[in-house]
Amino acid sequence: MARILTADIGGTNSRFGSFDLTDSGELTLQAVRWLPTEPTGSLAGQLTLLGEGDFPLHPARADIAVFAVAGPVEAGRRSKLPLAGWEIDLDQLEREFPLTRTLLINDFFAQALAVGGPPGRDARLILAGNPDPAAPLAVIGAGTGLGKALLVADGRGGHLVVPSEGGHADFPFGGGREQQYQNFLLEKCGGSYLSGNTVVSGQGLSYLHEFLAGAELSPAQVVREFPAHPESHAWAARFYGRVARNYVLETLALGGLYIAGGVAAKAPELLEHPAFREEFHHSPTMGHLLRRVPVRLISDENSGLWGAAIQARRLLTS
Repeated sequence: MARILTADIGGTNSRFGSFDLTDSGELTLQAVRWLPTEPTGSLAGQLTLLGEGDFPLHPARADIAVFAVAGPVEAGRRSKLPLAGWEIDLDQLEREFPLTRTLLINDFFAQALAVGGPPGRDARLILAGNPDPAAPLAVIGAGTGLGKALLVADGRGGHLVVPSEGGHADFPFGGGREQQYQNFLLEKCGGSYLSGNTVVSGQGLSYLHEFLAGAELSPAQVVREFPAHPESHAWAARFYGRVARNYVLETLALGGLYIAGGVAAKAPELLEHPAFREEFHHSPTMGHLLRRVPVRLISDENSGLWGAAIQARRLLTS
């Protein structure tokens, strides 16, 4: 049996998981620990906390550690996390902390792999469709930022993962009041560029509600206020449907769309609102294709840990 340490390092929270891998290749999640991703913190500091606490797997005793991080990864060893303000270098980390074998992967690389594990199998159907089993599968999800990845058939019955930093692409606003909201955000954020990370994220919910209702609330408070402020609910659902539709069209992901991330997991009513479905299907030329794409919600917020464990299993059994 092998012992696997996994992590999903996001802009707000860092999740750690302890997995057992049996000789037959079965993964079992033994424990999970969430820690805040403090701007002044570090991965080494968090590993120290795990080792000093009651987490059942000391990092130094793991056979392999796979860290999924919210940023682009270089050579599986280095990454800058733009939303967390961290830099991770595994070569340096291994000099500071006794680790047997380590790997960095993009967080939505992990989310994509999780589609083939328990989180994907347990995903809830939001929109039915008629998928093409040979076509790509898209994975998208909003949390502190917006993540995207793609699963492409490898011709051998499996999939290759194509990670993305598409959450940093600019967000497509419409006219009318959406143009007014764009101007509001530009002034609020003090810049000249608005990405999906800003608009379709937890903080984006707060900005949107402030514009429409005039109140500054936390994302969780905004969701609780949806019944009293249906306009905020409808706009947020429409914006989520827009980024989901555009990614499916950009990748021709006719195999289906999986939605992960903390925003939808905590507020599935965003995907259940008619505005999400209407916006997702809205295309004068490609609406007939979009209506074939099933949409599923991964509600397990530890899905990134599963994806990292699946990658660890690949490495240990290859």
